Amino acid sequence: MVQNMTYDELILRIIILLRDGKIKEFRNMIDELQPYDMAFLFKEMPEKHRARYLSYMTVDDITDMIGELEREFQLAVLHKVGKTKATLAMNKMDNDDLAALLEEMDEELKEQLLSSMEAEESKAVQLLMNYPQESAGRMMTNRFVWIPQHYTVKDAVVKLKSFAEIAESINYLYVINDSKQLVGVLSYRDLILGEPEDKVQDLMFTRVISAGVLQDQEEVARLIQRYDFLAIPIVEENHVLVGIVTVDDIIDVVIKEADEDYEKFAASGKAITFDTKAYVAAYRRLPWLILLLFIGLISGSILNYFEDTLQKVVALAFFMPMIAGTTGNTGTQSLAVVIRGLAKEEMNKKTIFKLIFRELRTGIYIGIVCAIAITIVATVWQKDLTLGFVVGSSLLATLIIGTMAGTIVPIILHKLNIDPAIASGPLITTLNDILSLLIYFGIATAFLHAL
Repeated sequence: MVQNMTYDELILRIIILLRDGKIKEFRNMIDELQPYDMAFLFKEMPEKHRARYLSYMTVDDITDMIGELEREFQLAVLHKVGKTKATLAMNKMDNDDLAALLEEMDEELKEQLLSSMEAEESKAVQLLMNYPQESAGRMMTNRFVWIPQHYTVKDAVVKLKSFAEIAESINYLYVINDSKQLVGVLSYRDLILGEPEDKVQDLMFTRVISAGVLQDQEEVARLIQRYDFLAIPIVEENHVLVGIVTVDDIIDVVIKEADEDYEKFAASGKAITFDTKAYVAAYRRLPWLILLLFIGLISGSILNYFEDTLQKVVALAFFMPMIAGTTGNTGTQSLAVVIRGLAKEEMNKKTIFKLIFRELRTGIYIGIVCAIAITIVATVWQKDLTLGFVVGSSLLATLIIGTMAGTIVPIILHKLNIDPAIASGPLITTLNDILSLLIYFGIATAFLHAL
């Protein structure tokens, strides 16, 4: 029934069930929904129905749903369900999600909620909150299955069964010694293929890829991508196992980092969404735009400087937008390639020089093709071979320089420990406009006697 209904139909049906107090029918519908669907319905339904909607839900429903909500809605849910139900849900929430949520609460409410939770869960969440933002320790969970190295396969299976319901991931079993140091890892597949009396230490892999608690979350994401892991163990000093980071958390990190990089790349500053007020959006965009506005005035000064050239050969004006626009575009393309590469690769001297020379050759190839094409167009259109040469050679030079600007600027910023995404598209485009006009009119002035 639910599968064939639109969200609008679902909301209407649920409101009717809430109004009529038909709890059983409501539960039947909720049991068919995914957590995302439950969260979407909560956000879209009228405010007056939300409290009853939550009151008909189980603690497990609320726990699953809250992980799919934005912070403001998570806080609203915890407020509406009451302290008792909120505490039960918090005990079941992923610790990393709960730590992030509690951070946005005032100290008094945070302390109340933490003190009302189960002691073990409260301690685990507070431990996570002590780690730096965007570190592996901050996003890890302590809900994983670890086993002593002296266990047999039978012992491991018994423990796995008892922890499977609360563990966030059971794809890997992490093996520790008496000092709680990580000494091996055993996959679920290898476990079920082993004989009951086989020793875990004889089946496990001893070369374990792990991350440190203070390691940046982007580095952890690269490790998971590199090795195609579903989870990665997190260790403290002396290789003591303290948690794991799962791939679903990494996906959230990747999306968040991509959004942040795009905001910087587009020179729009902090996040601007559909719900952002117009004056706030304008305030966040203005600093970059004002800076680029004053830089752009240099372009006007260049045109003024070469006024005599432009007056003598009016046809040069036809090709100005094309020269500047194409140069800006190729610079932005290179910038996007470099930023993406910096996020995925470890940058050393060899990699940097390889990238620079690759982009240089790319700029030359693109420049030659475009230069030949525009030379032919300009020559045939204006019936002037010299003009065609001026436009074509200018485009060749500017495309090479534009490609290099888009490549080298973010690398320099990266080496200076500045986020390379701040070398935004509009900035590169503006700089390339200035360079392209200088080259274009410089070459045109040199050949003015022949035009």
